[in-house]
Amino acid sequence: MKEIDKVFKALADPNRRELLDRLHKRNGQSLNELCGILDMARQSVTQHLEILEDANLVTVRWEGRRKLHFFNPVPIHDIYARWIRKFEEQRLEALHNLKNRLEGN
Repeated sequence: MKEIDKVFKALADPNRRELLDRLHKRNGQSLNELCGILDMARQSVTQHLEILEDANLVTVRWEGRRKLHFFNPVPIHDIYARWIRKFEEQRLEALHNLKNRLEGN
């Protein structure tokens, strides 16, 4: 599987996005800390973290017996550079504003 495909697959799950949001908010969390934010079993959180690690969205550092997880924004920036930046920002902003007005937001 290509690296970019791994990133899209990892980002497709809302629980993994929540983990990334939590790591973005406070980097360097252990598995125990991350388990406390999601209503799921420790094994499920571990599996989500493995997918994020495989996509290079999370890196780890061992401190003794503690495995700390860190958010790596580089793959998301690569998506931005490849798939988003090429579109004209003004056009996207106009469409976004129109959508919000039509939806009453």
